[in-house]
Amino acid sequence: MENGHPAVRQLRYSPAVGSSCGVEVLDFAALRSMDVRRHRVLPQRPDFHVLALIASGTGSHEADFGTHRLAEGSAVWIRPGMVHRWSDTDACDGPLVLFRPGFLPGFTAAEAATPACWHLDRQRLDLALFAALHLGREHDAAVRAPHLASPALLTHLLAALLLRALPTAPARTDAAGHRRSADVFRRYRAAVEEHFTDWHHVADYARALGYDVRTLTRATRAATGTGAKSFLDQRVLLEAKRLLAHTDLPVAGCARRLGFRDATAFTTFFRRQAATPPGAWRAAYGATGSRGA
Repeated sequence: MENGHPAVRQLRYSPAVGSSCGVEVLDFAALRSMDVRRHRVLPQRPDFHVLALIASGTGSHEADFGTHRLAEGSAVWIRPGMVHRWSDTDACDGPLVLFRPGFLPGFTAAEAATPACWHLDRQRLDLALFAALHLGREHDAAVRAPHLASPALLTHLLAALLLRALPTAPARTDAAGHRRSADVFRRYRAAVEEHFTDWHHVADYARALGYDVRTLTRATRAATGTGAKSFLDQRVLLEAKRLLAHTDLPVAGCARRLGFRDATAFTTFFRRQAATPPGAWRAAYGATGSRGA
């Protein structure tokens, strides 16, 4: 399945000239100067990660039907495939870190449990901004002098930034067990992302990955706070919402795109998960409705 939606601007990772490491750092001022036509306020779907820190100013951001007010200390993580728009960032300042999927392996579990927007206190914000500054300077040095380029160094600096910026997770008493569980969840999450339009049962993933359903459920709950079936259903539901809001596909077409046998089965699923029928969701959140992406 192609996950792109024709009403949403698709953003492909396109690094600046001389930047080939899979990560780069800019800021909101640079974004505004590059985007004189204000495409940033329209729904867009990147195929890369964006981590933004608000060092000063206020604004707002919308991601997958949630609106987030931005102020000093706000952190935003836009993941690949997320439909979002910078609805109001004209007064915001701070770094934006862009990086390819796979540039920083091993953060899948943290990513799944991290909201699109959260707040950092003053101390954590200062440390995160310092980490972003260090990453940006190393990246700039690598662009100016390619012989200084070190993907390993940039990877470590990006990891340090994320560890500084991500919401604090509770301490683990069983580190080895947690690593095993996180690895199981990473594999499950990747499989869900690849097959959620075809496989709607956790047992399908258990067979493909060589685990039992209970193992997938425990690992998913440890990473996200919810079970494997709920995680899968929420991924299907999110894509259904995107299709209804950002395309003109009829309900039957959405059902086929998402692997349901017919529109009735899709409507039953959607109503059960979203507590509203697909038509009502489209009326409230579609491109012609009163709300944005």
